[in-house]
Amino acid sequence: FVTDDGTETDLDLGHYERFIDECLDHNSNVTSGKIYWSVLNKERRGDYGGGTVLVIPHVTNEIKSRFYTAPAGGNGSGEDVTVAIIEVGGTVGDIESQPIYEAIRQFMQEKPPGTCCMIHVTLMPYLHGSEELKTKPTQASVRELQRMGIRADVIVCRSERPIPQSLREKIALFCNVPVANVIENRNVNSIYEVPLVMEEEHLAQTVCDRLLILCPAPDLSDWIRILEAKRKPTSKVSIALVGKYITLHDSYLSVVEALHHGGFANGAEVEIRWVDAEELEKGRDALQTLLEGIDGMIIPGGFGSRGTEGMILAAGYAREKGIPFLGICLGMQMALVEFARSMAGWKDAASAEFDAGTAYPVIDLMPEQKAVTQLGGTMRLGAYPCVLKEGTLARRLFGKDLISERHRHRYEVNPALREGLQEAGIVFSGLSPDGRIAEIIEWPPHPFYIGIQSHPEFLSRPNRAHPLFEGLVRASMERKLKI
Repeated sequence: FVTDDGTETDLDLGHYERFIDECLDHNSNVTSGKIYWSVLNKERRGDYGGGTVLVIPHVTNEIKSRFYTAPAGGNGSGEDVTVAIIEVGGTVGDIESQPIYEAIRQFMQEKPPGTCCMIHVTLMPYLHGSEELKTKPTQASVRELQRMGIRADVIVCRSERPIPQSLREKIALFCNVPVANVIENRNVNSIYEVPLVMEEEHLAQTVCDRLLILCPAPDLSDWIRILEAKRKPTSKVSIALVGKYITLHDSYLSVVEALHHGGFANGAEVEIRWVDAEELEKGRDALQTLLEGIDGMIIPGGFGSRGTEGMILAAGYAREKGIPFLGICLGMQMALVEFARSMAGWKDAASAEFDAGTAYPVIDLMPEQKAVTQLGGTMRLGAYPCVLKEGTLARRLFGKDLISERHRHRYEVNPALREGLQEAGIVFSGLSPDGRIAEIIEWPPHPFYIGIQSHPEFLSRPNRAHPLFEGLVRASMERKLKI
């Protein structure tokens, strides 16, 4: 996942953005590596006055300082926030988390009453043999936390079955919390049900009571609408996701979620057909077999040459047969290579990333990347503006002439070959403000054929689908109705 400011983070942060509808930044992602790196730099600068650097207080103080650092928020102002939600990953008792738990203990001691709420999420397993839920793991986890000096205010129990009142009372007794603060978090069919389930358990009210905050009745209309669209779709579309990592579905998690968002916006169920790009390289029969009957296609991002010829064939298949198509990052680049070969007559057109000797490097390394030797975190990362051309599909979908999208790439459309591609019929409908970088391509004769260099999936929300994903699903529905 990539944030507006170019921070590369764990996929979990993407879930948080989608659920709270806030654009987070580098302050929202704190790792042990960042903590120790900062401590080491301070020691080298002499910030500790030559004293011995210790886990307590130096490392724990550095961790606590991050608790007070407000994220930029949706407006990028960096202003103070009313409530900060701090999630600690891992399991209670992990060696690598011990300094963090100590920092939390200190933090909760330093803050006045009514300003902190500790929520402890535990697992309550169900034993199918004896048909019973077990509270011992929760009790053990709470005791381990108490040994670290931290007392849980609320206990959220993950469970696949409803938790009876008697077990809630047992947990409350042994874990030293009010019964009302034992919250059931049972398994649900969709993660988008969780907010409604938590509201049924009065989690928000419980936390606000602990923080001495007046809690108005929440507006859950968006979540209700999303679930209605999911449970009672008016139509169903099959969209092929052509990629090289399809055995690792998490590699495309944000893309998958954005496709479902597009379905929610259109009242449709999106059935994703996972297509291995390498399998498409076996010949025309494989192409026909794996893609037959689809209503739409998406080719997401990726790195390396493996499977790219299959992506090129898939893009050509969608273009020739009028199948709604969205190419993202590498997907856009391969679609442009296919167009160059088929429509511009450049038979050996390729990306310079995979074929440095091609006479037509349609995709080439960005000039500012040519001197880069350190590969970590040095790509074109984060949000960049894009100007949309009037009268194009992109302009109609976004409904405005200036957008901002998140990027993660080193290669771009070769500016030296753009004119030739335009003469062959491709339209560069989105450009960087200086006109140097081609951000969006489309082919007007096709009902919906569009590619984007950035990653629109990072900005899609369940209650506000990204225009490209909403448009792809809508176009797929329209095509299905016509056939």
